[in-house]
Amino acid sequence: MKELLTYLVKEIVDDPDAVEVRERSGQYTVTLELKVAEGDAGKVIGRSGRVAKALRDVLGIAAARDRKRVNLDINSR
Repeated sequence: MKELLTYLVKEIVDDPDAVEVRERSGQYTVTLELKVAEGDAGKVIGRSGRVAKALRDVLGIAAARDRKRVNLDINSR
């Protein structure tokens, strides 16, 4: 899932070199911490959080086959 999120976000932002994803897995959950450049935070979140919701939906579908839940934390530098 880390690779999927990295690929999707790098296609959205202006500074793909600043994208950093950390993954922590538990028994039932996966937490992905996304860091992007300060100017790209708005692009990843989107208007009214639509892009962030879409990213969470895609990651949720990918995690469903492993019967896990996904938490996505978005931070800027």
